[in-house]
Amino acid sequence: MLPVDLVADLSAVFPADRFYTDPVDCYSYAYDNSRKIFPPDAVLFPLTAEEVQSIVRLCNQYETPLVPRGRGTGTAGGSLAEQGGIALSLERMLNIIAVDPANRVIVAEPGVLNQSIQDAAKPHGFFWPPDPSSAAYSSIGGNIATSAGGPHAVKYGTTRDHVLGIKAVTGAGDIIKTGCYTTKGVVGYDLTRLLIGSEGTLAVITEATLKLTALPHAVAGITAHFRDLVSCTSAIVQIMAQPQLPSALEFLDTGALDLIRSRDADMLPTDSQAMLMIEVDGSANEIPDAIAAILKACQSDGLIDAKQVQDTASLWKARKTLSPLLREVAPKKINEDVVVPVNSLPEFLAQLTQLSARYQLANVNFGHAGNGNIHVNLLINPDDPEEVKRAEQCLDEIFDLVIRLNGTLSGEHGIGSEKRAFVSKEIDNVTLELMKHIKQLFDPKNILNPGKLFP
Repeated sequence: MLPVDLVADLSAVFPADRFYTDPVDCYSYAYDNSRKIFPPDAVLFPLTAEEVQSIVRLCNQYETPLVPRGRGTGTAGGSLAEQGGIALSLERMLNIIAVDPANRVIVAEPGVLNQSIQDAAKPHGFFWPPDPSSAAYSSIGGNIATSAGGPHAVKYGTTRDHVLGIKAVTGAGDIIKTGCYTTKGVVGYDLTRLLIGSEGTLAVITEATLKLTALPHAVAGITAHFRDLVSCTSAIVQIMAQPQLPSALEFLDTGALDLIRSRDADMLPTDSQAMLMIEVDGSANEIPDAIAAILKACQSDGLIDAKQVQDTASLWKARKTLSPLLREVAPKKINEDVVVPVNSLPEFLAQLTQLSARYQLANVNFGHAGNGNIHVNLLINPDDPEEVKRAEQCLDEIFDLVIRLNGTLSGEHGIGSEKRAFVSKEIDNVTLELMKHIKQLFDPKNILNPGKLFP
C-alpha cells in the first residue's frame, strides 16, 4: 500500500490516464516473460526526464520502491515489483530525437521499440546490431537494461558495444549524462557501460545515443545437419576458427529439432540429431569464399547435409518460434542463457546431456553457438514437487559446470530475480561488496528495483 501523502503528491502532477492505482489496471504490469506475478501498488507513465526525476525524488522522500520497466519481455524477473511500490513504465517515452547518418548515430527515448530504431536507420543504409528475439516488441530501454544480444552478437557484439552515451536519473534523483556523441572519448570513468546491464538498479534511462552500423551489401544462409552432437560441436569450433566470422551461428539440439518436426514433419531430415543455422554477410565478393570455408569446416563423418539456403528470413523465423513452442508443450520451463568458451562447447553439451539424464529431466537446448551462448531449457511439471527438486539440483550442477569451464551464468537475459541466488558462484565476495557500494552511491535509499541482482 502506498503512503496516502505520496498518492496525493503524485495525483497533483499526473493525470489518471498516466497514474494507475486500480489493481485491475495495474495487473498488466505485474508480470514479465518469467511468468512470475508480483502486482505493483501503482503504475506511472512519465513522458519526460523531468517527470522521471520528480517521481524518483518523491519515492525517496516516502522510501517507496520504484521499478523501471520497458515492455516486460525479459525472462529473468528483472522488471517485477517484488516488494510492491510503483512500476515505472517508460513505454510512452517514444521520441526518436535525432537520426544522424553522417555520424552514424540515433538518439532516442527508452520506450522506442528496437524495431522502430531499425526502421529509422534502414533508409540511410544502417542498422542497430542488437537483435533479441523480442526485437519487434522490446524497447531500447529494456535492451540497454539487460545488455541484450541476439543471433548477430557473434559478429557485432551485444548492446553494450552499440551505445555511445546515456542520460538517466539516478536513484538519488539526480539527472546525469554519461559517455559522449562521438565514437572516441576517454574523459572520466565509463559510466555508460556501468549502467548498461544494471537492470534498473542504479538509474532510470531517459535517453540513449545509439551507435549505428552499415548494413551489409550481401547476406547468405547455410544449414548443416549432423547425425550426432559430437560432429556438430566440432563443426562449431572449426567454423569459429575461420578468419572471417559468420554474422550468426545458431545451434539446435535433438529436442529443439523434434519441436520443429512436431509442426512440420517434412522440414528436416529424419536422422538429424543436431543442426546449425549459419549466416554470413559482407560484400558480394566476400560471400562465396565465406560459404566455401564454412561448408569445408562442417565436413565430418557425422555430417548429413550442409548447403546454402536462399531465404535467410525464413531461417530466422523458424529459429525464433522455438521459445514460444516450448511454452506450449511444457507446463514450465527453466530457461537459462549460460555462456562458455566456444572450444568448451563439446564438453559442456556432452555433460549437460549426462546431467539431464541423471536427473531424469526433459531438456531442450539451442542458442547462439558462435559465442558459446546456449539457452538451456529444463522442461518440468511445476505441480510435481519431486521433479521441481530434481530440476533445482540439476540447475545448480549446470551452473557449477559453466563456471568450471570459465563461462558466465548469463549472456543476455540478465540476473533479475531468477539467477540472483547463484551470482556468488561467479563473483567473489570482495567484488560483490564493491558492487553494493556502487549501488549505494547511485541509490542511497535502495528504492530502485530493490532486491534484484544481488544474492
